Amino acid sequence: MEEKKKKRPKGVVGVMVFKDNKILIGKRKMTASHGQGEYSFPGGHIEAGESFEEAVNRETFEEAGVKIKNLKFLCVANVNLYNVILTGFVADWEEGEPRSLVEENIGDWVWCELSKLPSPLFYPTEIVVNSYNTGKNYYDKK
Repeated sequence: MEEKKKKRPKGVVGVMVFKDNKILIGKRKMTASHGQGEYSFPGGHIEAGESFEEAVNRETFEEAGVKIKNLKFLCVANVNLYNVILTGFVADWEEGEPRSLVEENIGDWVWCELSKLPSPLFYPTEIVVNSYNTGKNYYDKK
């Protein structure tokens, strides 16, 4: 029974934050559990009892020091590579300047044009970008 629990995917959120037609993106640190050195949007695990909106707002503020508004659902993806169920969102910047914190897994935040995102992108971030560009909102077994 314990072995089955270890294999169950965890719920995570990711958000593409827009400000002045640019997107907030940061580099995953070498201390991150996966995706080290890849570029990612703010996001992370959903805590017990937390809504999607609460998780997105908390993760965005904890990781980048930014508050958001106009949160909208974008996609859901079964990301087998990391054993997570990703729920992707899009939002607008409300306030705060991006900052890098030692204890967080993402740092070196920058605002980039969608057509000029840095490389390599973290796989869940690729999914969110693809969803935004194509309108596709469902990804299974990626």
